[in-house]
Amino acid sequence: MPRELIFVQVGQCGNQIGMRFWDLALKEHAKAKQSLLYDESLSSFFRNVNSKNQELKIGEPIQNLKARALIVDMEEGVINQILKSPLGELFEEKQCIQDVSGAGNNWAHGFYHYGNQYEKHIEERLRKTVEQCDSLQCFFMTHSIGGGTGSGLGSRILGLLEDNYPEVFRFTASVFPSGDDDVVTSPYNSLFSLYELAKHADCVFPIDNSALINIVDQIDKPNKARLVKENAHEGSVGIKITQFGEEEKRQKPFDKMNSLIAHLLSHITCSMRFEGALNVDLNEITMNLVPYPDLHFLISSMAPLYSLLDSKLQPRRLDQMFNDIYHPDFQMITGQPSLHKYLAVGLLVRGDVAFSDVNRNIKKLKDQLRMIYWNQEGFKYGICNQPPIGQQYSMLCLANNTCIKDTFQEMTDRFQKLYKRKVYVHHYKQYMEQSHFDETLNAIQNLMVKYQELELAQPKKYQRIQPIF
Repeated sequence: MPRELIFVQVGQCGNQIGMRFWDLALKEHAKAKQSLLYDESLSSFFRNVNSKNQELKIGEPIQNLKARALIVDMEEGVINQILKSPLGELFEEKQCIQDVSGAGNNWAHGFYHYGNQYEKHIEERLRKTVEQCDSLQCFFMTHSIGGGTGSGLGSRILGLLEDNYPEVFRFTASVFPSGDDDVVTSPYNSLFSLYELAKHADCVFPIDNSALINIVDQIDKPNKARLVKENAHEGSVGIKITQFGEEEKRQKPFDKMNSLIAHLLSHITCSMRFEGALNVDLNEITMNLVPYPDLHFLISSMAPLYSLLDSKLQPRRLDQMFNDIYHPDFQMITGQPSLHKYLAVGLLVRGDVAFSDVNRNIKKLKDQLRMIYWNQEGFKYGICNQPPIGQQYSMLCLANNTCIKDTFQEMTDRFQKLYKRKVYVHHYKQYMEQSHFDETLNAIQNLMVKYQELELAQPKKYQRIQPIF
């Protein structure tokens, strides 16, 4: 039976990520398909309809693919761009929910004002999208948590998903703001969103802009070096480099960063779309990597990185990828997992990879990683036979690691820096009680305490009782 996934794209950032993802998904399925028939693999992300918008069954010829998605933004610019783009045919206007004025970088405005205004509309659109599925497995939300719409309205939608579809998994790819974010209210918005993510999501993949920028810089360096080397033989280095710079300028802001997130989403979902020697379902991710319900923030890292955006570079050996995957430079969020405790680790490999090679490398990793004492064998791995576009194989690591508390601490510090002076609080009090600030702060501090307790956890030593006789 096919298993479907519905994408919920919220806010400018969430929708820009979504567009990069849909573009990548189409390319992957086009490469993998052996026929022009609609199959179970395609049905995970797409519906197939005829010219009268009637649903076609699996096994029938592909006519018009429609994405299983809900597109939400309180500014109309990005959604209009989506509908006018080459990918616009994937979407119908009834899948889009939009306004014109935006949420003004105010979480409360998005959560309460637009949440109340559009709640019934969103629930109705979700209901119709769900009814088009035979076996819905997961909602996957893409959004940022530093602004107003993605954070506030995104949080409201996440709660609606839990209320209306409690048995369906809720995964999010959530872009966390960096410390130098130019949105002055992002410390408030991000912590309010984090509180909702802890309460309502089943699994969160935190991503921060500073880590993405670092990855893009790594990718660009060998590209520029290669251009210099190529053109040194032609005697026209200056011209070529100038052309490269112009090409860079033509790219939309954050395109490369959004492409990295799109590859992350593709990798997470590949096992439900393609055949594999040892496929890992999405429910297995939560079952194996989330030991406590609110500790569901997974640090993601991918290897190889350089060929995600440029397949001309030489592929790396599998063993080298296992080393790379645990280096901070390959992570989607800034942190030092090696200095902290791993609660569980998931490894998802794509491509023609032997079990023996994976097992051999995992055995080496077990000696290197600081696993918590009660889960020393806490490794879950899967192998999907379909490689990514332009690569022989690739690897994704999902780690539940106590180092995420450092990220939460930084977010809390930025929140308190504003809140102790009560600056900008009046903007939020238009929509909610001030007590929500204190409630959120206490909840996140308690969440950090849980991680800290696990960080310090040691097996109990029992005193040996001497026999009486």
